Amino acid sequence: MLFDTHAHLNAIQYEEDIVEVIQRAKSENVTHIVVVGFDKDTIKKAMELTDQYDMIYAAVGWHPVDAIDMTDDDLKWIKELASHPKVVAIGEMGLDYYWDKSPKDIQKQVFRKQIQLAREVQLPIIIHNREATEDVIKILQEENASEVGGVMHCFTGSLEVAKQCMDMNFYISFGGPVTFKNAKKPKEVAAEIPMDRILIETDCPYLTPHPFRGKRNEPSYVKYVAEQIATLKEVSVEEIARKTSDNAMRLFGITR
Repeated sequence: MLFDTHAHLNAIQYEEDIVEVIQRAKSENVTHIVVVGFDKDTIKKAMELTDQYDMIYAAVGWHPVDAIDMTDDDLKWIKELASHPKVVAIGEMGLDYYWDKSPKDIQKQVFRKQIQLAREVQLPIIIHNREATEDVIKILQEENASEVGGVMHCFTGSLEVAKQCMDMNFYISFGGPVTFKNAKKPKEVAAEIPMDRILIETDCPYLTPHPFRGKRNEPSYVKYVAEQIATLKEVSVEEIARKTSDNAMRLFGITR
């Protein structure tokens, strides 16, 4: 049993073959997928997918790159969606200092508002962090994000940062980059952090794991992430699959 905790099956890359993509995931024992909506269009599509497939759940939030576009009405809409039985998290949210579409101060405001909303509706949060670690940690601490916890999505930071996040009730999620030959830091962190704090994901269609790097990613490939972590932790793939699925179901409140 494998649980892909972060997928973008709501992306245009799957418009032609979503049925086949889902079938391939099932054939590789992927039993649960969280599809992440991060703006108006992708949230709508994520919600549609939850209706179409039993195995798909949704996270709803606003991406930091697009923070400048989020309105108060959008935030109210996300709050309304949070009551849907298959919405299991708020996000992805956070800070992205690589792209400059949204000014940093607006990103921070939108980030804080979403953490506050997550605490109000009592759902975990999914964190996007790109070149903004210090500010992400600071805001999580100041907004008492530990009350709901969540996921550090596609983590590539240091062990020290991972420990700070785990202290705030966050899980550390690894995606395709942990399989890359030159990914020294993610491999070191994956080897060290406790089994009860690890999640796996694809972030598909992006960050495709080895040996398919450069091609479109999809949930069936999450097994390669599990295999790499099993190697790093010197345990069986079955144990990693079971433990990461148990962790995800506990975090997201899924009972089946």
